[in-house]
Amino acid sequence: MADSKRRGLLIILSSPSGAGKSTLAKRLRAWDNSIVFSVSATTRKPRPGEVNGVDYHFVSEPEFKKTVAEGGMLEHAHVFGNFYGSPKAAVEEAINAGKDVLFDIDWQGAQLIENSDLGRHTLSVFLLPPSITELRRRLETRAQDSEEVISKRMQKSWDEISHWGSYDFVLVNDDLDHTEAKLKTIVTATRLRRLQQPDLTDHVRKLQSEFEDLP
Repeated sequence: MADSKRRGLLIILSSPSGAGKSTLAKRLRAWDNSIVFSVSATTRKPRPGEVNGVDYHFVSEPEFKKTVAEGGMLEHAHVFGNFYGSPKAAVEEAINAGKDVLFDIDWQGAQLIENSDLGRHTLSVFLLPPSITELRRRLETRAQDSEEVISKRMQKSWDEISHWGSYDFVLVNDDLDHTEAKLKTIVTATRLRRLQQPDLTDHVRKLQSEFEDLP
């Protein structure tokens, strides 16, 4: 839950398509509904049913580039002819209020966020599939993509997996419930990291003052 006495985390979840990233992101927010999902900005056109400000912030290319030039994006990328990025202002506001912000992004976006001025507050988790065969089976089972798209996702999967070593934590998602439990444990522990508790310094100073006043 949100805690104004601590600083929020930038929780980064990455994985190849089909490894369970989106499902675990939903479960994490169901577990703690104060976790804010970072709504990306994009220059692509809305798809049927998508809502501006909920699914994405839909902006023009000149507007997007202007925000980038002004330092208003934590990370951004050009993908399949469109720009995508994570607006910085909303993230800063959330973590300063003690809320965690969840990012569902690839390794490139993760590195950009970790190298930003908010990088010290990140918690990055990479999800691995139990096997490549199982990864393909999951992509086929969800029946969202054509065979051509599935093949492209599979070709890209190893590039994603090859960056596993740059993450704080790596989980093999061989059992969704067990992986969810581990993810919650990681988040709970990292919230207690010294850096996330700005009031600790004042508390230690108070203890020091009390110690010095001892007879």
